[in-house]
Amino acid sequence: MFRFRLIAVAVAALFVTAASASPEIEAAVKRLNPNAKIDSVKETPIAGLLEVTVGGQVIYFSKDGKHLMQGMLIESATRRNLTEESQSAVRLVELAKVPMADMIVFPARGGKPKHVIKVFTDIDCGYCRKLHTEMTQMNDLGIEVQYLWFPRAGNPSDSWRKSTAVWCAKDQLKAMTDAKNGIDPGNATCTNPIEKDYDLGQRIGVTGTPAIFIADGTMMPGYMPPQALFDELERRAKMKKG
Repeated sequence: MFRFRLIAVAVAALFVTAASASPEIEAAVKRLNPNAKIDSVKETPIAGLLEVTVGGQVIYFSKDGKHLMQGMLIESATRRNLTEESQSAVRLVELAKVPMADMIVFPARGGKPKHVIKVFTDIDCGYCRKLHTEMTQMNDLGIEVQYLWFPRAGNPSDSWRKSTAVWCAKDQLKAMTDAKNGIDPGNATCTNPIEKDYDLGQRIGVTGTPAIFIADGTMMPGYMPPQALFDELERRAKMKKG
C-alpha cells in the first residue's frame, strides 16, 4: 500500500472541506490508499494544482486527479516556502491540542518566559542530552522548554521503558535530568502520554531528535546552543511583528 510521506499541512484560506472534494480527487486518493480520509483541499497559486490534506499530510494533485506531486512549493520571487508555511500552521494546531499536564515543563527563570519551545526528546539521544545539560542557560535566557516524547526506536525499546519510568516518577524534572545524565530510571509504569506523543510526532514530520518547535509551528533544525537558539527566536519574533 502506498504510504504518504510524513508532511504536515495547514488548513488555510481558500480551502474547501473534504465533503466538497471533487470525485476525481477522492478517487485518486483512494487509489493510493483505500483507507485514506481527505481532510481538506486547497487551491495553490499554480493554476490546476491542488493542495490535498490527507491525515495531516500534504500532497499535490492536478484537478483531474491524474497527476500527483510531492515536495516543496516555493514562490520564486520572494523565496517563500508555501509548503512549509502550510506545515507550520498545521503543526501549530496539532501541538496546541497537547495539554500542559501531558508535558514535562522546565520553566523560564521567574516564571515569565520570553519564548516557549516544544521539544520532542529521546532519553538516549546524544544531542537531546547535550541540549538538556544546557537547560539552566536556556531557562535563564527566558526560554521555557516543554518536553514531549519521541523514543526513536519505538515500542518496545529501552528508550521507551526509560521514558515511561521518567514520566511515572514522583519528581519528573529530577528523573528527566538524571536519565539524561545516564542514570537508569528503572521500570516504573503508569498511564502516560508517550504513545500519543510518538504518534503526534510522526504525523507532524518528526524524524529525529531533538525536534524543536517554536511558537509559530516552525520546526527548528535540531540542537542549537542556548544563545544561538535565543537569538533565532528573537529574530523570528521581530520578523513576525514586522
